[in-house]
Amino acid sequence: MLAFEYISDDASLRALVEQYQSSPLLVLDTEFVRTRTYYARLGLIQAFDGKTLALIDPVAIEDLSPFWQLLTAPHITKLVHSCSEDLEVFAHYGHCQPAPLFDSQIAASLAGLGHGLGYAKLVQECLSVEIDKGESRTDWMKRPLTDAQLQYAANDVFYLYKLYPLLLEKLNANGRVEWLLEEGQRMTQDRLSLPDGESAYIKVKNAFQLLPEQLAYLKVLGKWRLEKALAKDLALGFVVKDHALIALAKKQPSSVAELNRMTELTEQEKRIHGRDLIRVLTTADLDNLPEQLDVIALKPGYKSTFKEIKNTITSLCEQADIPVEFLGSKRLIHELLLWLWHGKTTSMPLLLTGWRGAIVADALAEVSFSQ
Repeated sequence: MLAFEYISDDASLRALVEQYQSSPLLVLDTEFVRTRTYYARLGLIQAFDGKTLALIDPVAIEDLSPFWQLLTAPHITKLVHSCSEDLEVFAHYGHCQPAPLFDSQIAASLAGLGHGLGYAKLVQECLSVEIDKGESRTDWMKRPLTDAQLQYAANDVFYLYKLYPLLLEKLNANGRVEWLLEEGQRMTQDRLSLPDGESAYIKVKNAFQLLPEQLAYLKVLGKWRLEKALAKDLALGFVVKDHALIALAKKQPSSVAELNRMTELTEQEKRIHGRDLIRVLTTADLDNLPEQLDVIALKPGYKSTFKEIKNTITSLCEQADIPVEFLGSKRLIHELLLWLWHGKTTSMPLLLTGWRGAIVADALAEVSFSQ
């Protein structure tokens, strides 16, 4: 059984933060619930500096600001495993991002241990310890938490602390610590700004199928849905689903009767939002139509150029012992092709910057993909 402190009041949290201030390394994890809500509901924060393992109760504590301030302390390395969802939690609740950031999943990739390794798998491979994941689907908002839940939560930071020196040694051996920290900086960028309502329509599934006039309607619908989701803390799909927005943008019903005849909307969507949707459709700016979304993957030459880039990157990754999925994923190659398609006038793609660029930029310099 792991020993831990359960922190459930403001005074205890302040004392813990003061202790952690002198630590060079702080291991972090969060437990949360996300079902119908736009934002995850934060149920527990785990922290361990090698001396004190703390389970911090954000449901009970009124003022978490001392802890959020700790996350930005530049002299403390923050160690998290597969941190993207944790970063969302820190951004929403703490309006901060941990820095400097050391993601152990990325470290494992750069150290040649494998790409996308889960925490339990990494612990098993490096420490020969099998972690019980039986509490992974627990309700972290329910109180009191059981002993099994608390031990599960404590395990997540205890063994991660033991992994750190092993990962650091491997990264130092191949000169990749700076690469890892560069990834940490990249992942924490632009996470504190609110979602952009004006561009929300671009993320609606199958928006590329619509003509500019239809996109004008989808644009106001997408903004309305996002604002509604944020105001009510609902996941976007629990306001109105994507396929329903597409149908509304195509059919543009002008009355509740017309809207009620649409089969793409659920009866609940019609009842709760029907009149509001009719009103929103009337606000579409048909004098300033959005550009039709460019589906670059359908362009002539896309497949052959993609294959050329992929083959080049695969060869370089084999030489450098880096998983190709990490250095040059499909998303990153697509971003590069978009940059080439637009005549290199947009922002430099990630694939050509930083440590990735040092590996592949010269080899990709002659690749072209033009209209």
